[in-house]
Amino acid sequence: MAGAAAKKRLRQGLVVNVFDPWSSPLCTCPLKYSLNPYTGCSHFCLYCYATAYIGVKPSTPKKDYRRRLLRDIETGRIDPRYHIDISTSTDPYPPEEEEHRLTRWTLEQLLPRGYRVLVITKGALVARDAPLLASGNAAATLTITTLDRGLAGRLEPGASAPADRLRALEVLHSHGVPVGVRLDPVFPHLTDDEDSIEAVVEAAASAGARFLVTSTYKARPDSLKRITAVFPELAEVYTRLYRVEGRWMHGYWYLPSRLRREIVERVRRAAMRHGLEFATCREGMSSLHTAPTCDGSHLIPLRVKPRGRPAALDRFLGGAWGRGET
Repeated sequence: MAGAAAKKRLRQGLVVNVFDPWSSPLCTCPLKYSLNPYTGCSHFCLYCYATAYIGVKPSTPKKDYRRRLLRDIETGRIDPRYHIDISTSTDPYPPEEEEHRLTRWTLEQLLPRGYRVLVITKGALVARDAPLLASGNAAATLTITTLDRGLAGRLEPGASAPADRLRALEVLHSHGVPVGVRLDPVFPHLTDDEDSIEAVVEAAASAGARFLVTSTYKARPDSLKRITAVFPELAEVYTRLYRVEGRWMHGYWYLPSRLRREIVERVRRAAMRHGLEFATCREGMSSLHTAPTCDGSHLIPLRVKPRGRPAALDRFLGGAWGRGET
């Protein structure tokens, strides 16, 4: 994870802020920004890590969001050397986006100005914006935890069906948008078997993904309560695995280390079979990574030069502008 001194050099904005995953030392993300057009999240995923501070409520546009984002842009608060994640706390493509078009408006402001953007979503509506994303420095990663529609509907009741997310991947890929998949999280005794993992990885590769990141489910008190309420048959085993045999680290209960590694290795082998770059998220297993970044930001192409870009930016990115490189 980027050091505190490096973070301090970046400017915090009104809505574009430096990404800090609760100061977890296991985070290997590059220094970057986070931008969430919405607050709350209508996908209502049982395992959501952000509900402790955003609550369990539908997606709602942030108050005065458009003015605040334009202020961040106009005052030069955003350092173009660092990419922007949309989004890290609330999904940028909830069902409400079809009406509000807030994420699309955000992309219309950022991409023509040459900002680098990584879209992270479970919403198939992202396919609507494929031509726009293809016009700028943008890539996308879609979360797919299982191809079982019934199981996905219980884990992620408001999110797009897995098949729809795969079709969105295909549309993005067909427009030239670099895409990856987040098999994240993997649930023990629910989605961690070889067949389930292989199905997701094979489908992702077939849809055009070239990168995959994974993690095991990390329990928080609120999410563990939701999961065991919906899957009561897992209550006893999850209590044992997480609260008895597991370990509390950095605000989460982690699975026992041996089981975590077994699950991660299972995903890694599948990714290698299908030629995907591989990474993990907050697992402390960066030695297994074959991808240049753990978040997929290396997928972002360099198509549009930032307006009035400083010479420092060219040095930072190695003079790759115009070659579609990162």
